[in-house]
Amino acid sequence: QVQPVESGGGSVQAGGSLRLSCTASGLTFDEYAMGWFRRAPGPEREWVSCITWSGNTTYYSDSVAGRFTISRDNAKNTLYLQMNSLKPEATAMYYCAADRYRGSCSRWSSTYNYWGQGTQVTVSS
Repeated sequence: QVQPVESGGGSVQAGGSLRLSCTASGLTFDEYAMGWFRRAPGPEREWVSCITWSGNTTYYSDSVAGRFTISRDNAKNTLYLQMNSLKPEATAMYYCAADRYRGSCSRWSSTYNYWGQGTQVTVSS
């Protein structure tokens, strides 16, 4: 059974940092592009960042570019999201997702095959 599991969320003051991790079991990790998404209170899920299977190419939403860094360790089946200079508007549930595609990576949630349960990030002002 494929199950990505996120960790590393928590509460932090504005300007602080957090590092999220996502460990994916039950799949051949380096056959998947990976992405981070978030959902603040409300129905919409927002794309945050994605990384190709090799880790050589990364993409970021405009709202996090320059402050967040996505990375992966294929030997450990683990995806990371380093979040610096956090703002209150970053408060959300953060999800990692796996897309079985060895081309580029996608900002569209419909392309992802597997999703984690999420980890909560709360940024106070």
